[in-house]
Order: sequence, then structure tokens, then C-alpha cells
Amino acid sequence: MPILSLENVTKDYDSDGQLVRALDGVTLAVETGQFVTLVGRSGCGKSTLLNLAGGMDFPLTGEVKIDGVSTTGLPDAALTRIRREKVGFIFQSFQLLYTLSVFENVELPLLLAGRGDARNTARERLAWVELEGLGDRLPHQLSGGQMQRVAIARALVHSPKIILADEPTGNLDSVTGNVILALLKRLTRERGVALLMATHSAEAADLADIVVRMRDGKIQTIEHN
Repeated sequence: MPILSLENVTKDYDSDGQLVRALDGVTLAVETGQFVTLVGRSGCGKSTLLNLAGGMDFPLTGEVKIDGVSTTGLPDAALTRIRREKVGFIFQSFQLLYTLSVFENVELPLLLAGRGDARNTARERLAWVELEGLGDRLPHQLSGGQMQRVAIARALVHSPKIILADEPTGNLDSVTGNVILALLKRLTRERGVALLMATHSAEAADLADIVVRMRDGKIQTIEHN
């Protein structure tokens, strides 16, 4: 069973009084441990697809399943639990809380879930992204690449089954971006986490197991590397 599936999904948005179809009959499955990239011009539907995949929004028609559970009609508490337990998120702008230390940023999802092993787990995830010894620093004391590593550690802290990444190298120079891509590739291989990434990066597409090319809300091709 795929960890994520979208079946004939459509999604419309209102834009200045006009209805815009952001996704148009999209069908896609992501398996455990797969690295899948969504590529295409801005406005092609990549971010909308990620929002639906993470249960942050819902399709107009069709069905989205996370680990076999349909997101449509779920109570808020159940949907929050799925996101908290099954899904990790990585953003272009890192989305760190700048008044919290690195340790506090990484352990926050576990604290919100009432977990008692937050600090030790945060320490282990930071070691995995090679940031040992930086736990007490604030985000503004880190480089862009280090901040994205913190964001990856935070996304991994609750051992999700899939990570959704929206342009994770967009704010990084090419050298640092390639280091982050290699790290993301490694997490699919070493930790068995599925990765669905929206990107404009040709390097990301080269590293991916599957490249999904989108245009005007539709999937044009699905390529296997």
C-alpha cells in the first residue's frame, strides 16, 4: 500500500472572482522510501498538490489517502494526529522559530504531542544531520544550510512515514543546495522515509527515483530514473 495516494484529484481556487483549476484529475502514488520530485513552472499545481498530500487542504473531487486513510471528512483531531505522526514538512524559508534554540525547534513537535523523550530524540536527529554541538544556538547564529539541516531534523523528529518538501534548496546557493539534496536522498535510503519534493532544481530531479512533470494542474509525464 502506498504511503501517499491521490486518485483523480481536482482542486479549484477563487482568484479575484474567477474560478481557477489548480489541479485537474491528478493521480499519483508514493511508496515507502521513494524520492519523488514535482517539477514544472510556478503555478502548475506543485504547492497545491503538497498541501493536499499533507492534509492541509482537501480536494474538490477525488481522494487523498495518507497511509491508507482518506483525509476527506476526517475530524480535525484525527487529521492533526495523522499530520503529527505520519508527515514531516520542510519549507524553502526554513520556518524555524527564531526565539527558540535549535534543540527547542527540533523537539517542539514531540512536546506538542506530549512525548517525554523529546530532548534525547532531538539530539539524535541533530547528530544525524551532522549538527552535533549546535543545539543551544539560536537560528540567527546559523548559516542557511545549517538552518535547513535543523528543519530536516525537526521534520524527522517524530519518525514520519513521508516528508513533504517545498523548494527546500530555493534559498540556498548551489553548493549548499547540493549538500542538502544529498542529505535528503540519504534519509530515503537510510531511514526508509518517502520524500515528495516540489522543486525547480535540475539536480533534485537527477537524484530522484521518480520525476513528476506538471503543467496547468495536470501531470504531463512520470519518469523513473
